[in-house]
Amino acid sequence: MALSRSQKSDKVKKLASELETSTSAIIGTFTGLTAEKDFNLRKVVRAVGGSYHVVKNKLAQRSAEGTKIEAALKGLKGVNSVAYTSGDPVALAKALSTWVKDNSEFTFKLGIVDGKVINIQEITELANMPGKDELFSKLLFLINAPAQRLATVINATGRDLAVVINQGVEKEKFSGSAPAASAEAPAAEAATEVAAAHVEESAAGEQPSGAAQPENATASQAGEAEGSEPVEG
Repeated sequence: MALSRSQKSDKVKKLASELETSTSAIIGTFTGLTAEKDFNLRKVVRAVGGSYHVVKNKLAQRSAEGTKIEAALKGLKGVNSVAYTSGDPVALAKALSTWVKDNSEFTFKLGIVDGKVINIQEITELANMPGKDELFSKLLFLINAPAQRLATVINATGRDLAVVINQGVEKEKFSGSAPAASAEAPAAEAATEVAAAHVEESAAGEQPSGAAQPENATASQAGEAEGSEPVEG
């Protein structure tokens, strides 16, 4: 049944509103696709956050005007369908590629990612790339790995320090006796210096009398020597 002008306009507007936010699309064609398989394909595309429509070429072209996937929907010929998404283009390519392997009735024509048209080979390469979730997981692993190692080292150092302190406490290496002894050492040294000073002063006070005795003794001996000489009469 042919669509009226108003129905076509409504379809164009509805499809245009969906395509407006889409950044990636994959265009395909099919022959002999059953209703059941068509339903299954739609489920596969929805599961990865996309949408799927069998489109009339002119309506698709009009609907895509001004969108990021406009280039992919220009000049279409034959029977065509479009799967599009505003999410992960890799996830969409993976889902469609997996489904197509078991359903040869459907084949790819071209795709578009962020305004760049890609061919069938590039769609296959896109499907073999890691998706956003996988990339984010790998990136987070790379970011967290050094931090985890650093945390492990810090925790190990803290544990080792705690063990050393605990052993020191058990062996009374951190008791109050050591600081007291170190405080008494300067006092003992000061007392020793005072005692040494007294000894030196005493020795210095006795030195003059002790030194005069030999001189007096010598003079006396000299007098005795002179007095012992005979007197001439």
